[in-house]
Amino acid sequence: MTLSTELPRGHRRPPAPPRGKRFTLADPLGALAILSVVAVVALWVMNQGGPISLTTSDRATGSLGLLAGLLASDLMILQVVLLARIPWVERSWGHDLLTRRHRLLGFASFWLMITHVVLFAVERSTREPTAIPNALLSLFVTDSWMLFATAGTLALIMVVVTSIRAARRRLRYESWHLLHLYSYAGIAATFPHTFTDGADFHETWTRVYWWCLYGFAFAATLLYRLALPAWRSLYHRLRVESVVTEAPGTVSVTLKGHRLDRMRTASGQFFVWRFLDGPGWSRGNPYTLSAAPTPDRLRITIKSAGDGSERAARLTPGTRALIEGPYGTLTARHRTQPGMLLMAAGIGITPMRALLEDAPYAPGEATLVYRYGADEHAVFVDELRAIAAHRGVELILLPGPRRADTSWQAAGPAHLDDDTQVLKNLVPDIAHRDVYVCGPPTWITAVRKAARGAGAHRDSVHTEEFAW
Repeated sequence: MTLSTELPRGHRRPPAPPRGKRFTLADPLGALAILSVVAVVALWVMNQGGPISLTTSDRATGSLGLLAGLLASDLMILQVVLLARIPWVERSWGHDLLTRRHRLLGFASFWLMITHVVLFAVERSTREPTAIPNALLSLFVTDSWMLFATAGTLALIMVVVTSIRAARRRLRYESWHLLHLYSYAGIAATFPHTFTDGADFHETWTRVYWWCLYGFAFAATLLYRLALPAWRSLYHRLRVESVVTEAPGTVSVTLKGHRLDRMRTASGQFFVWRFLDGPGWSRGNPYTLSAAPTPDRLRITIKSAGDGSERAARLTPGTRALIEGPYGTLTARHRTQPGMLLMAAGIGITPMRALLEDAPYAPGEATLVYRYGADEHAVFVDELRAIAAHRGVELILLPGPRRADTSWQAAGPAHLDDDTQVLKNLVPDIAHRDVYVCGPPTWITAVRKAARGAGAHRDSVHTEEFAW
């Protein structure tokens, strides 16, 4: 077979920019988030007197409790905005980074909320030491909107507890996702008491500030998590065209739709899918494209890991699909180098298969390393070999059990223990390549460490974790 030296139609190889830090929308977004926290502290200082309010123990308890509550409210709003699926925020930060920041802000706001509750309970008990039960009853139940706030706090506690890694490992994705939706109800329930009881909400301009924050979070969630997905699902009319078994427990689903090119979907991105095939359709599942998108077709490949993914094998042609997306930054749009190194483990091969198909590179400029446990579980091997032959890709297959949890390699001779040196031997010019990585979290960590050690630049390492 004669290898083509042409790039896919419409593509040009991106030039390698200088290694300096690139300015993106993520920079002002981060600054605005920090500014909102500063503004909250400023409101507290103006209304409570700042350090002056800490001169006596009883006043300090209430004042610090108020500050903790204000900060908790601000961080709750920020974490909602982070995962509101705002397109330009997703493109700037990337879904993985947004998810990590959302998790960090979630736990921070939770502990601030607990501090807020505990300090006000102490303050009320100190104020009425002879009637502590009545004081706490008023604080948590009978005061204006406090019963709603207490219910909202309990809902948020449940969400946080189920978000701890040990708990998440025991939950199915569908169950965790449903429980996580209670965070919106919890935040909404805690909202009214701040305006009726919070000292920092009595001034008109402070009310305007908080109403704008809450209003923006609500509007963004309504628009980008509900309205836009509903419109895209109605307009593009995606339906299952075929279901093909790729390996035991793994199927590829091809869907046909209307004017899919208008979504400007790129290889490496994912959608949240809901198939209207019966009970349970409302629970969405994220699946990455496993083939380059076309104007009328998308393909996803699904490995059985829960109720939603197990149902994929039973989908029939004509089944309607609802979508949210496209999301993700594991695309050729973020190239910084002339060459590419793609590394995948297990079902993480899905975005790499799509990237390999239509990313802009010339023969000899792309290498794919694919690690899998056994030949029967290897996905797309024949397709990968065909693409490699057609486009001049170096294909490296690594079957077998993993060497160790801290290694990206398959088990092999003892002299191959050094992950960094092995990677450098496989790809000597890694410093001049973008490194795309997808697979289990611990495997991604091992690849990232080896790639950086072998000379890959931090901005040239792109990852997508198949985890939740």
